[in-house]
Amino acid sequence: MTLALLQVHGLVKHFPVRRGIFGRITGAVRAVDGVDLQIQAGETLGVVGESGCGKSTLGRLVLRLIEPSSGQVLFGGQDLGPLNAPALRAQRRAMQIIFQDPYASLNPRMTVGQTLAEPLQLHGLHTGRHATRVAELLHTVGLAPEHAQRYPHEFSGGQRQRIGIARALAVEPQLIVCDEAVSALDVSVQAQVVNLLQDLQQRLGIAYLFIAHDLAVVKHIAHRVAVMYLGRIVEIGDKAQVFAQPRHPYTRALLSAIPLPEPGAQRERALLGGDVPSPMHPPTGCHFHTRCAFAQPVCSQEPPTLETVDGQAVACHLWRSLPPAAVLPPPAAPSAARQRLLRLQSAFVTGTPPGI
Repeated sequence: MTLALLQVHGLVKHFPVRRGIFGRITGAVRAVDGVDLQIQAGETLGVVGESGCGKSTLGRLVLRLIEPSSGQVLFGGQDLGPLNAPALRAQRRAMQIIFQDPYASLNPRMTVGQTLAEPLQLHGLHTGRHATRVAELLHTVGLAPEHAQRYPHEFSGGQRQRIGIARALAVEPQLIVCDEAVSALDVSVQAQVVNLLQDLQQRLGIAYLFIAHDLAVVKHIAHRVAVMYLGRIVEIGDKAQVFAQPRHPYTRALLSAIPLPEPGAQRERALLGGDVPSPMHPPTGCHFHTRCAFAQPVCSQEPPTLETVDGQAVACHLWRSLPPAAVLPPPAAPSAARQRLLRLQSAFVTGTPPGI
């Protein structure tokens, strides 16, 4: 078993809540509440969950952009916690991030060339040939070298995100945290960016911590999937296992909400009752028990631990006794009108007579 590139042990981040004119601490938001995970070199771990579950905070903790309340992050076997500023800067050459908003993550007063050359200057890379390296980076992400003279406002959202990817690639990292990297883009542009990330991974061996709420995108790009709820990982495992045999009730609910591409196809929905509890006052025991249709008294009394069976880990007291997850029925045969439309589309693409 090779040493994982990234190892996270018991990671916790509580943000203090201050009130009053003197800023008295009256509570804490439990954004990340004891997370354990690991990522191998060249692997993509998708992290999914509802908004506010702690995904983005986890990504920033991994890079030490924010300091954890407790826990440990090991990168390449080295603990990032004790590192001082110069040592952390050197280590960050191997760890980069692509931010969610391509409009806010680029400096509007810097040209693209200046943006891409800045990390090279900070880390002393490619001295004397920054312009050549910038042109190489732009070509890598599908942009032209002359784009280096333009400013961010002259690009579309998809192009800006490509610039963000090029900036992350500039220092040749081993790990990139993709924090909702495609959620602000149109669907067609999302596909282009996701395909670009996969191509770069195959060519350069980069590992991704891919944070998203779109399960369809995660299913396409990830090797393993971690499901978060109120700061905790409730299920983690191989993508095929998690999507085909979800064990946690929350995972089942998320998967049942994925839209189906075939008109007329239906699946059994696992609807959740109530609202997401406040991260300032999460429920005792299992955080999910207040919305779980299978909850028992033990669920409100004892927090479950991640139990691993056949490489798939789940934090649920009752997962062994739950009924089988609903299986998606085979799609209904297309109607005559739809079959005709499909033949027309095929004929348009191939240039052959439709035969109708």
